[in-house]
Amino acid sequence: MASEIAINHREKALALLRADAEKIMKLIKVQMDNLTMPQCPLYEEVLDTQMFGLSREIDFAVRLGLVEEREGKELLDTLERELSALHDAFTGK
Repeated sequence: MASEIAINHREKALALLRADAEKIMKLIKVQMDNLTMPQCPLYEEVLDTQMFGLSREIDFAVRLGLVEEREGKELLDTLERELSALHDAFTGK
């Protein structure tokens, strides 16, 4: 029973972290769709703030033992790759 609860908490923690990562992607897409250039200080500030917040959430989940450090790193790495691809597509690289 306790192991089932732990697994449920881990799955919920990962789902919440993935949802927050998806929110960051949507936020950046909206900014780009509204012609906010990636070099814009507002764009950079939003991205930096959101990524920092997500990394702190992941760190907290790792410290609680809800998420493996590897899983958290993979989530951040995936989001960074997606944001980089979005940036490249927007700037025509």
